[in-house]
Amino acid sequence: MSSVPRSRTWAGIALALAAAISFALANTSASLAYHSGSNPLTVAAIRFVLPTAVLVVWLRLRGVPIGLPTRDGWVAVALGAVTAVYTWALLSAIGAIPLALAILVFYLFPLIATVILGFCGWEKLGWQTITAIVLAFVGLTLALDPRGGNLDIAGAALAFVAALGLGTVVVVSSRVSRAGNSRPVTLYMAAVASILLIALCAVHGEFVLPKTSLGWIGFACAAGFYAFAIIAFYIAISMIGPVHVALLSYAEPVAAAGLGVTLLGEALAPIQIAGIALVVTTLIGATLWQPRAH
Repeated sequence: MSSVPRSRTWAGIALALAAAISFALANTSASLAYHSGSNPLTVAAIRFVLPTAVLVVWLRLRGVPIGLPTRDGWVAVALGAVTAVYTWALLSAIGAIPLALAILVFYLFPLIATVILGFCGWEKLGWQTITAIVLAFVGLTLALDPRGGNLDIAGAALAFVAALGLGTVVVVSSRVSRAGNSRPVTLYMAAVASILLIALCAVHGEFVLPKTSLGWIGFACAAGFYAFAIIAFYIAISMIGPVHVALLSYAEPVAAAGLGVTLLGEALAPIQIAGIALVVTTLIGATLWQPRAH
């Protein structure tokens, strides 16, 4: 396999980290919309609209064809449907089990993506990568500090379905985009996910917009940050591969915890601080390994 230039590798790492932080900012902004009368399903449905519009304009201005070959197009449409399903599953899980537990189960997706890639023989996985994923997950467990109690099996299963969905999308999208541009694939996925989630809102009568100006600011910021994040996420995958981008996604819950402390005045227990330190240390180690891997 031809080597990836060091500059491209570092650019991909920076883009993956920027996407993770933007995902965290999008979720933090969305909480403002929730507090002013909107709901997670509405925000999830609308947040795919902006990246769809941005990608259409961007590709048109750059003269890049929007269409995909027939086979790749149908795969991208299917990935969009899976994206809608895992988004719904995660939102449902958050409603059924504690948030920390839902996020913890959801962040099995890097391990799931790694297993799929290894099982299909699409990527050779070194011990460093496996170790980094396991350590990051352990650190996330400590950082989220999920509390015990009666476990809702259905809720945990929904969170796992969400993890399986995103892990699958990460792997398959990288295969579709490997010989070309990731942006048309992302466009198909975002457009299909948007259509399906808006339809789900309509069916359940849960399309509710914010009722205050602060809520609208949060609503707009959630959409803007998410649009950047999802586009950057899949471009990064095309640059440094799905496993390393998935691993670097562990920066998202760490950034969210930092935002909670900074903006909301939330306190962290010592064990949570230790967990965050482990995640950060693992991500730094994975970042330093990455250039040598190519």
